[in-house]
Amino acid sequence: MSDILNAILERGDLAHLALFLWACAATAQAYFALRELSEASRRLDAFVRELARFNRRCRSDQ
Repeated sequence: MSDILNAILERGDLAHLALFLWACAATAQAYFALRELSEASRRLDAFVRELARFNRRCRSDQ
C-alpha cells in the first residue's frame, strides 16, 4: 500500500487519490445504509406478523 501511495504522490496525482478515497467512503456508507434498511425491513415484517397473529387470536375469542 505504501508503494502505491508513494507512486501517486511522486506523479502528483493527488486528485486521483482524493477521488479514490471519496469513492471508497461513499461505497462504505451505501453498504451500511442498505444493511440498516434491510434490518429495518425485517423488524417491520416481524411486527406485522405479530400484529396479524394478535388479530387472529382476538377474532377466534369472540
